[in-house]
Amino acid sequence: MTPDPGAGSVAIRLRGVTKTFGRGDNAVPALRGADLDAMYGHVTFLVGPSGCGKTTLISIVAGLLHRDGGELSVLGEDLSTMSRGVLTRWRSENVGFIFQAFNLIPQLTIAENVSVPLVIRGARRRDAVRKAAEILEKMGLGGRERSSPNKLSGGQQQRVAIARSLVHDPHILVCDEPTSALDASVGRRVMELIAGVARQPDRAVLVVTHDDRIFPFADRIVHMDDGRVTQTEDRR
Repeated sequence: MTPDPGAGSVAIRLRGVTKTFGRGDNAVPALRGADLDAMYGHVTFLVGPSGCGKTTLISIVAGLLHRDGGELSVLGEDLSTMSRGVLTRWRSENVGFIFQAFNLIPQLTIAENVSVPLVIRGARRRDAVRKAAEILEKMGLGGRERSSPNKLSGGQQQRVAIARSLVHDPHILVCDEPTSALDASVGRRVMELIAGVARQPDRAVLVVTHDDRIFPFADRIVHMDDGRVTQTEDRR
């Protein structure tokens, strides 16, 4: 599906979403009726104590986990109606991921790392690497395309991870603790990049973080505790 977006319209909507891991005496509720709206053109932060359900929530939004109950709409789609194959294809076309640990493949150059989402979608390797080089240039890493990840600083590696998440022009960008491994100045520069790419009328960004140093970059801060959304702060 092609979304019909517009800055400020709803890209992601959850109502009463639940998720439990395990069964019987071993059951652990992760989400207990979570409600959330995330808008196109906005950066939405999810904050709260460890174990409150933040990562579970973004995993459901990204189609990595299925919810147990409640209503979910992502880009106008109910992901639970999709077969595994259709969901995998939808995710590869619409979702970009930025992880705390970068998850770069050390045996590949940084351009090859960035090209992976395109190759997975069936692009020719040469074309994928060319587009990867173009986005690395925009990230300030022009001329480093053939470098290996271990030749880069932590901040540079995070920029490679951002480039990889954006190379296929996703409509949803999901960031899991993107600055926790970085010092304050590098973390701020990384969030400037993320916030810059978020200001698109066809893109919504979700950021899970404990890093209150980057709160000024949020358009909306969603507080979670015990599997529920407890408070929403609009900062625009």
